[in-house]
Amino acid sequence: MNKKNLIFGIVLYLVSTAISFVLFNGFARPAMTSTDSGLQATESTLLDIAPDSPKTEACPLNGQLYTQIEQAAWIKRRPLAIMIENSTDARPHSGLVKSDVIYEALAEGGVTRFMALFYCGAQANNVTVGPVRSVRTYFIDWASEYGGYPLLAHVGGANCSADPGGPCKTNKRAQAIEQLIAYGWRYAEGNDLDQFAIGAPTFLRKENRLFDVIGKNVATEHSVVTHTEELWLEAKERGWTNISPDKEDWTDAFTPWKFQDGAGEADRGDVTNITFDFWDGYKQYDVKWEYDRVNNLYKRSTGGEPHNDLETGQQLTAHNAVVLFTKETGPVDDLKHMLYETIGKGEALIFQNGQVIEGRWSKANRTARTLFTDDKGKEIQFVRGRIWISIVSNDTKVSY
Repeated sequence: MNKKNLIFGIVLYLVSTAISFVLFNGFARPAMTSTDSGLQATESTLLDIAPDSPKTEACPLNGQLYTQIEQAAWIKRRPLAIMIENSTDARPHSGLVKSDVIYEALAEGGVTRFMALFYCGAQANNVTVGPVRSVRTYFIDWASEYGGYPLLAHVGGANCSADPGGPCKTNKRAQAIEQLIAYGWRYAEGNDLDQFAIGAPTFLRKENRLFDVIGKNVATEHSVVTHTEELWLEAKERGWTNISPDKEDWTDAFTPWKFQDGAGEADRGDVTNITFDFWDGYKQYDVKWEYDRVNNLYKRSTGGEPHNDLETGQQLTAHNAVVLFTKETGPVDDLKHMLYETIGKGEALIFQNGQVIEGRWSKANRTARTLFTDDKGKEIQFVRGRIWISIVSNDTKVSY
């Protein structure tokens, strides 16, 4: 009888623990509303913007012009940097079409990953973003340019705690979580928005996100989605609006790039069909930019297919396609982690207006802005619109 009671007690404990976990993650926070706009934050339109509203306000991230209503929303917030995976199982992606700036680099062993910055283009709608994945050290360095303490959303990261009690399998230089701790970003009051610390409803596992596209569910590691309004609400509850808990505005430590209007059609060049890869033998991550002369933008393909958005079906585009060359090291451990030199200087190709600028990049320290200059040392003026920066090794061949 005692044995039966013991077994029953153990089963009851496990069941009650599971129920508590589900309730905590699913219902710990009230239904989210946007207190800034007074409108419920759904995937529908959040702001009441008349179709003929003039677009006069420049986005500080990419120079794109927006309405005063959108600017009034973004000035109360700080940029979101969201880690998004790019394995073939992750495509099509959600939300990249609403981003302002995108960084692209290898995550491990030939597989690329994105860090997308959401700020101005994500104010009118509550943007679905995914699949969200883990962070790497070099992405943290680029994120640090956005006021020193941007909102970094991710699902864990390279670290030494993945195998408790066992030997560390991650090279010390690649330990992203430990880096975030050292910078003071982590834990409940920090600007680091890790899925493992927040849970639902801010982050949800949606295994059926691609069911209508591929006819089956995706593996759980490719299923995490989030929404921009949920992330900004979480940040606000922690005290991170445009003002930090230390009462500093993020723009005080932010250096914007310089911007210009796009060239008139008669002044546009004929540099087209830009192609390169990140790693030999991994053709599914190859990049091709096709210049659309009429609209003065670049249409992106990857792995030989148009790179489309899941929700809208739109092909992803950029007004500025940048290739940043730097020192690549790795894999540096058995987990195939990579390292990139982010601080220093090097060469860059900047494609805009159907033309190519053979330029340079420089970054003085972790929180300093990466600056792009031409061969005479003059800072590049980006065309207003999305800026897509692909980081590749110094020996990468770019054809155009």
